[in-house]
Amino acid sequence: MFAASLLVRFMHCPTKKHYGTAKKVLRYIQGTIDFGIEYHNGKEAILIGYCDSDWSGSQDDMRSTSVYAFSFGSGAFSWASVKQLSVALSTAEAEYVNASEATTQAIWLRFVLEDFGELY
Repeated sequence: MFAASLLVRFMHCPTKKHYGTAKKVLRYIQGTIDFGIEYHNGKEAILIGYCDSDWSGSQDDMRSTSVYAFSFGSGAFSWASVKQLSVALSTAEAEYVNASEATTQAIWLRFVLEDFGELY
């Protein structure tokens, strides 16, 4: 997912290097087509979240990338990797923005799980 999101940034003016990288991504997907996330009954169903960010990871516009993932029971079921809307002036600011985005997602997931009648 992350590699594809990086390649999309160069769709307006791709080079041979981008084409070669895209072929590598497609070969990787083809080689891992049978991989997947398994979900099993019986595991304790606890909502767990992880988040991280880089600081000014994009050399084009100096924006940071926010990443978060949530699991419930035996496997991940919600995740994202997005560029932050603003330019963070420090690592702490980039992490704070990411924590805020991840918390917003966690609250929404909690409401969804409550609608399904699940305890979190």
